[in-house]
This record gives sequence, structure tokens and C-alpha cells, in this order.
Amino acid sequence: MAEAVMSPLPPGLMIAAPRSGAGKTTVTLGLLRALARRGLAVQPFKCGPDYIDPAFHAVAAARPSYNIDSWAMSWDCAAGLLQRSSRGADIVVCEALMGLFDGVSKPGAWGNGASADLAATTGWPVVLVLDISGQSQTAAATARGFLGFREGVDIAGVILNRSGSARHIRFASEALEAAGLPVLGALPRERDLVLPERHLGLVQAEETKEIEGRLDALADFIERHVDIAQLLRLAVPGLVAGGRPREPRAPAQRIALARDRAFSFVYPHLLEAWRAAGADIVPFSPLNDEAPDPQADLVWLPGGYPELYAGVLANAERFKAGISTFAQSRPVHGECGGYMVLGAGLVDAQGQRHAMTGLLGLETSFAQRKLNLGYRRAELVAPCPLGLAGERLMGHEFHYASVLASPDEPLFAMRNADGEELATGGSRRGSVTGSFFHFIDN
Repeated sequence: MAEAVMSPLPPGLMIAAPRSGAGKTTVTLGLLRALARRGLAVQPFKCGPDYIDPAFHAVAAARPSYNIDSWAMSWDCAAGLLQRSSRGADIVVCEALMGLFDGVSKPGAWGNGASADLAATTGWPVVLVLDISGQSQTAAATARGFLGFREGVDIAGVILNRSGSARHIRFASEALEAAGLPVLGALPRERDLVLPERHLGLVQAEETKEIEGRLDALADFIERHVDIAQLLRLAVPGLVAGGRPREPRAPAQRIALARDRAFSFVYPHLLEAWRAAGADIVPFSPLNDEAPDPQADLVWLPGGYPELYAGVLANAERFKAGISTFAQSRPVHGECGGYMVLGAGLVDAQGQRHAMTGLLGLETSFAQRKLNLGYRRAELVAPCPLGLAGERLMGHEFHYASVLASPDEPLFAMRNADGEELATGGSRRGSVTGSFFHFIDN
């Protein structure tokens, strides 16, 4: 970590849990909206590489949410983000990923990807969300195991989730209080408040029907069952070593960026860096059969859910003709879903093949699903919008597509978090490049 003067951050809390599915997203979203309704400027963050939760955070808090990743993001980048984005905030709410201490086995930039890395580094206390269905006093043993597990991580309190009767809540609460952990609230089982999901997680915020009403309902739920005043008293100002300011870079001066329901996975910190470097970002919608700006210097197709709209994209003739013409003279790059659309064909979950742009020879299938998940170190073997040959990048891969054919030259030499060499090195053909790799930092 870079030597630097410690800089103050607003009071903050991390919402974490022992595992995925315990209810931390429900608590985070309801709390963000409840605090915003009280007139507080609340800054959300998300630990790890997840795209979907921050989009919901941004709607709930009316303030952009940023990913902070201790494995794939340099400390200089993370420290700068924490400082810049939390300016003017009254409170910070950071949502953890998976279990609080879950990460990979080998360290990356400044940690192993665990949410506890950020809690320990900033000093923001942790509120544990405990799913107590099927248990009562045993919940205290689970929570007590978090106390002192890692130096610098303060477990400030507990919110019970999926609680049953008053007796059930009392048994669990008494045991937790005896263990020195204040209980800040108990959420009953409430199926009507569950947000819709799909194979990569929640349905995206922009696709969720009546999103404002759903978030208000979550806020009402948290207001009824959580002592928000006590929770706010537990928030502690954070501290962060400033890091070394870096000159922001952009892959081009004028970037035609695909942005719609099929292409929505773009990290906010990257867009912020591109704009800070003077880039002009011009969005367009392939789903609406829009061609990229012909005056752009680069077309960027981000990840998303093109497999859900493969038929629409296959018939988007203006889009396909426009990007094909563009690629004859200027670079085109695709990440994950965008990479698949740059390929020759995409087979949907029902087994139907849809012709994509054909700018690469890639053939992918969701009829033969295969989970590909994990951090990635990538070294460019040829220049592309991400950098020069030999440049090393950090990022993440998460998709269920199977590769049926990939005849083009590779773009990356790729390794996983354990340093093992991988075969999924992307593709390049002329000025067109792409891979399943989501770039986070270098």
C-alpha cells in the first residue's frame, strides 16, 4: 500500500453476513432508501466485482455506488474512489459480498478480495445480517465467531433476518446480547419484498417493475423492524491512506458506448476515469437498432444479458451494419456479453442459434451452460483499446456461456487468482477485440 497521509472519511457502516443469501442486499437497499428519505446524503459502496447491486444502490440512495475490490483494484484507485465519491456524504453504507471473510486463497492488489479487507482498512464497523430460520440461540455462536477473527474488523451489531415468533426473536436476541452483540432489529419472513432474480443475480434495476415503489416498501420494512437511530450511532468516521494520484486514462477520445438492457455492465469508476481524462462518451442502443456514432474513435460493447435479447439483436440490421462499417477503420471492443455479440453466433437457452455481428468467429451457447467465475490476471499479447502488448490488467469473469468455437487469435495470456494459466484468452481479428474478461484496473 502506498505511503500517504491518512485522510478522513464520513461515518460509515458495512452491511455483511456469514454467507450469501442471508439478506444483506435487502437490508442495504431498505436502509439506503430510509436514510435518503430522512434527508441524509448517503454514499453507497459495494465490495467486490458485482455489477447488479450497485445499480440498485444508486436508485435507492440517489447517488452513484462504486465497487471497491481489494484483489483486482490497486490501492491508489480504491483510495481515490473512497475519498472522491464520499465527499459531502453524511454517512456511508457499504454492502459486503458473500460472507464477510470470503475471498480467494492468494492476495491480489491489497487483499484477497474479502469484504473484511475494506472494513479493516477504513475502520468502518460491521453490522451482521443473520438468517435465524431454523435456529435461535445458535445464532449467537455464529456471530461470536466473528468477534476477533481478524484484527481491525469491528462487529458493531446484528440484524436478525427471517425471524419467526416473538419467542423465537427473544431466544436469539438474549443469546446475542449475552455474547456482547447488540441486536438492532429483527426482520420477519416477508416473501412479497423479494426482488426478482435470474442466473447472474438480481434482475437489473432498470428492468425491475415499479422499482421506486419496491424500494420504498423495503425502506418501510426496515423502518418498522430496525432501530435506525441506534444503527446511526454505531457509524464511525473512516480513515484511509490517500494513495498516489494517478493520471486518468481513456481508451479513446470519443467512445460510442452500447447502453441498454442488454449492455449495462460498466463499472462507474471506469466511466468516471474516462471522463476525467477528457473522453466524450456517446451512448447508443443496439436493442433499439441504433448504429454507433460514426464520428467516434472507438466502439465499446460492455457486458450484460444479450442472451435474453438474442433474437432482437440478430434482427438489428442498422446496428449490425453500422458496427461492421465502423470496424473497417477503427477499433471495436467487447466485454463478456459484448464479446458474444461480436461473435458469429449465439445459441440461446432454448437451443436456437442467432446470428450476431460476425466480426469475430466466436460461437457461444447457453443451451450448454457452464459456470465461469473468478478473478483474472490478463497480459495483452497484442495492442487493443485496453492497452499495449505486454500490459498487465486485473479483472473478473462471470458467465454461464459455453464456447463452441473460437477460431481467432487470442487477445490475452490469462491466469486465475491462483496463478494457473487459462485457455479463455479472448479473441482478436483486425481492429476487433473482445473477451469474457471484465477489466477493473491495471
